[in-house]
Amino acid sequence: MRILNAQIRNNAELVDIQIEGEKINSITPSSLRSETDNRSDDYDAAGRIATPQFAEAHIHLDYANTEGVPRVNTSGTLFEAIGIWADRKAQGFHIKADIKAKALAAARRAAEHGVGFIRTHVDVTDPTFAGFEALAELRDEVRDWCEIQIVAFPQNGIYAYEGGDKLMIDAMTAGADVVGGIPHLEPTRDDGVASLKWLFDLAEKHSKPIDVHTDEIDDAQSRFVEVMAAEANKRSMGEQTVVSHSVAMAYYSPGYMARLLPKLAASNIRFAVCPNENLHLQGLGYNGPIPRGVAPVKQLTEWGIPVSFCQDSLNDPFYPMGDADPLRILDSGLHVSHMLTANHLDTPFDFITTNPAGNLGLADYKIAENTPANLLIIDAPDEKTAVQRKSAVLLSIHRGKTVISRQPAEVKWGL
Repeated sequence: MRILNAQIRNNAELVDIQIEGEKINSITPSSLRSETDNRSDDYDAAGRIATPQFAEAHIHLDYANTEGVPRVNTSGTLFEAIGIWADRKAQGFHIKADIKAKALAAARRAAEHGVGFIRTHVDVTDPTFAGFEALAELRDEVRDWCEIQIVAFPQNGIYAYEGGDKLMIDAMTAGADVVGGIPHLEPTRDDGVASLKWLFDLAEKHSKPIDVHTDEIDDAQSRFVEVMAAEANKRSMGEQTVVSHSVAMAYYSPGYMARLLPKLAASNIRFAVCPNENLHLQGLGYNGPIPRGVAPVKQLTEWGIPVSFCQDSLNDPFYPMGDADPLRILDSGLHVSHMLTANHLDTPFDFITTNPAGNLGLADYKIAENTPANLLIIDAPDEKTAVQRKSAVLLSIHRGKTVISRQPAEVKWGL
């Protein structure tokens, strides 16, 4: 397959991208192509941007499309959502076949928006392992068009939930790709710290990365992010360590942030931030001014700390909306982080391509010769315009094969 007349980052002229098998074989200036050089498998990008496939670094596919059962979240709070999810499991609604079907629908929706790689957190504080088994099967079945990583996620805690630690061990033994955690929901601060040390031990034992729900709470005293950085630094696991959410950072004092940010940068840890969902869940109960409850992405980025913007949930007790469209999340993230300046708008796709790819441990995540052919053509001439217009993905290629394609939207005026 050959893509003609594509615009790629840091290249002033249009290029032709030749794909052979699963790799990009060559990238050449379009101006050098002969007018008579036409092939049946050519795709004319017509000056539109080519970019690596989007990567979704934090989502809960086992929760997808479950909103309203067994009841709706009337308060909109995180803690009511956790209670509803626990009731769903206890009341027999958590069924493997149903979970798998709903998760597949969510994964397909993401793929339609150009996502080719997903890291999904899967609740393993469920002795039936229905969610884990459903997603493990799905991981294998969709591999041709989407590569899924499974995080063993103890939604109800490893100490707060009886037997939670054993279930985590079982999940890793059964083939989970990543160790998850949720220290701020453990019974005490000391229990939360102990849980993180235990989880890092588990990750080291299985030679797996770690991705922890960290400080997802409106509490300036929730400071497990510093423990994450310290453990990662001590074990030389920074590049394999992801801090997810960390909304409490939005409440930290300037003095504490001044001490914390250098430690985070030195540890080489990475962040996954879910702006839409945490704008919805956080800040409830305040009379005003209402805090945004989103990690300080701009400060993290200025310190060279990689941040990914992520969906988190799709139509579930935690978030009744969501379309799995990374461009929508990117737009919200840039707005809430005060990053609509030229130095950020030139390369905003980093938040939904290279940065999340780094979270997932993916190498060569770029459009270059001899790299995997995982790329998109987007109906826009540049990244800023794509974000501004929420431009459609016209072509998505995974491992050299077309996953989805669509025609550009056509508008007809009646006047």
